[in-house]
Amino acid sequence: MIEAVDVGFTYPDGTEALRGLSFRIPCPAFVLLCGANGQGKSTLLYLLAGLYPPTRGTLTVFGMDVARRPEAVRPCVGLVFQDPDSQILGETVADDVAFGPENLALPIRERERRVAQSLAFFGLKEVAEKPCYALSGGQKRRVALAGVLAMDPQVVLFDEPFTHLDWDGACALLRGMNRLRDEGRTVVVSTHDVEKVIAHVDRVLVLREGTLVRSGPPQEVAFELGRYGVRPPCSVLLGKGLMPWPCD
Repeated sequence: MIEAVDVGFTYPDGTEALRGLSFRIPCPAFVLLCGANGQGKSTLLYLLAGLYPPTRGTLTVFGMDVARRPEAVRPCVGLVFQDPDSQILGETVADDVAFGPENLALPIRERERRVAQSLAFFGLKEVAEKPCYALSGGQKRRVALAGVLAMDPQVVLFDEPFTHLDWDGACALLRGMNRLRDEGRTVVVSTHDVEKVIAHVDRVLVLREGTLVRSGPPQEVAFELGRYGVRPPCSVLLGKGLMPWPCD
């Protein structure tokens, strides 16, 4: 369970990014976080990952207070940044995927098992020894995700994950998200590409000016997105209801 009670966050320069957020997310779940630019979506992901503490209110992940126990929350939550170059640290693909498990001080066999499993899951075995700088944009995104999954988090957060991905890459990523949900994890996706995920998610959260203005099942929220500055799926605009993005 993720629970926010009257959560707010203000940056050191005085910018108020989040105001009075209250919500609950069960585990497992697949959640879409959406809103226009600059509404606080990325900031909320950073709070959920334990990178920032709320400046007011209470945010708990599996009963652990993010402000008081960030070191306990972080191993449970993986964050995939919008720009994979800001997340990739290893010289080779295998080195980067192993970075997280190494910092968890796992036994060597467990570390090797997790790395091999993540590489296989994202189709990276053939490029395991390839330098990260030589990868394509789509490959870098998969490496960033593989590194997060090697930590075995129960909650996986995605910040604009479909940026710069081609059709095959976007399809593979969406299949991976659905698989994570099927494995019993909670997936939270912040994206402007609403059409790709909305028919697959369990719940939609809409932010505007740092506040939660709408929350509910996609079948209800999809038809109201336009009023909050979010482009509804084409199927909704055409009056066809919600149609799953063809990722299979």
